[in-house]
Amino acid sequence: MDLMAAVDVIRAPLIESLPRLSAALAGAIPHQGLADLSATCPYAPFKVHGRSPGEPGSAITTAEMAGLRPLVPAGGSWQGRARLAGVEVPVLALASPLTEPAALLVLVRTDDTPLPEERVAPAQALWDLLIAHREGLRTEAIPGHVSASRAAAAARTVTVSELGDSHGAALTALLGVLRDRDLDDTGARARAVDLAVTALAELRSQAELDQTLVEERAGNAFERLADSLRRILRPRGVRLDLGTPGAEEGADRLLAGDVVNAASAAVRAAVHASLEDQGHGPDGPRVSRIHVGWKMGATALRTTVRDDGPGTLSRKSLDARRVIERLTPLGGRFEVDAVPEWGTTVTVEIPLTPPDAPREDPLTELRARELEVLRALALGKRNRDIAQELHISESTVKFHVAKIFDKLGVSSRGEAAALAHQWGAA
Repeated sequence: MDLMAAVDVIRAPLIESLPRLSAALAGAIPHQGLADLSATCPYAPFKVHGRSPGEPGSAITTAEMAGLRPLVPAGGSWQGRARLAGVEVPVLALASPLTEPAALLVLVRTDDTPLPEERVAPAQALWDLLIAHREGLRTEAIPGHVSASRAAAAARTVTVSELGDSHGAALTALLGVLRDRDLDDTGARARAVDLAVTALAELRSQAELDQTLVEERAGNAFERLADSLRRILRPRGVRLDLGTPGAEEGADRLLAGDVVNAASAAVRAAVHASLEDQGHGPDGPRVSRIHVGWKMGATALRTTVRDDGPGTLSRKSLDARRVIERLTPLGGRFEVDAVPEWGTTVTVEIPLTPPDAPREDPLTELRARELEVLRALALGKRNRDIAQELHISESTVKFHVAKIFDKLGVSSRGEAAALAHQWGAA
């Protein structure tokens, strides 16, 4: 495998990763298009690049992709002919075991000649590498990735809802007319009823598949989080107490993927901060127990991290771990309540749905130089470094930072950086 091609694929913006993956594989595996069905992006689980193998205007569907899943072993490949965009074509399907369900990549090949293993193996490795990269962006709730995901969420929710309503209404009306016994041509009516019933069934199956890729039950998400926390705390001898959500706390409710990932990342950041940033010596008070709980309200997910440490944890520790940057695109917030010698409680709250209306871009209030300072600040640079980079004095940087805080209505560098990531300035 060409390592530079792999680097090019990984470094590409998410919207360009599939075209670059196609270019990287084209030499070894000639193909006219490829399709990606995976849960690595909560609001774009199905992506297609290249020409449709069917008639003009046709497209590969999620149902066709899902039908290939049983043929492909996790971490393996499958070659053969499959029906995509309504026609039989030769394909190579790759399944990465790094996600559940396995991330599926299907290449629509230009011929039926079986591919040797020495060509398939590098393609499998590159697909696994890309999925590992995406999974890291998703589970760690990288601010830019969260912003893009939530921005897509509102548009995608509306589009899916409108399409579903439109198709459902049309097919239901069709069934109503065709079931009218006053119509002639019984055979034609029976055939039309069969087609409409099949279409409705496919629409429902696609909706169910879509749901499994972009949503997760709160109880299952909490258990995954608990497993990751056990791996952090067990080697340190710290006891983990869990406020596992039950039915009353919304364990069976479905949560959007970006909410789950941002909440989990914030909890892990709070746990690391609790263990590492409280400044106690080896013989002084230490954290011996951490309690983590989730509760779903009517409109928000509320999670708490409570320790029995020295109670010296500050908000700055969580800002340094970019917690507010991860939460801001989702409309989330957090609070730190530290009581000396009694411990600290970190509370995180994230709305369960996207905002009803798009907000106005707050960065339009900033001048060109203030935007330059904000971009550097969002990258974690200190005032001294920003001054050297922009060839201005450090006091001028401080002046610009103060103006930025005032115009954006924020009180910390972390909040300013979060807005920069959310609105595409970083």
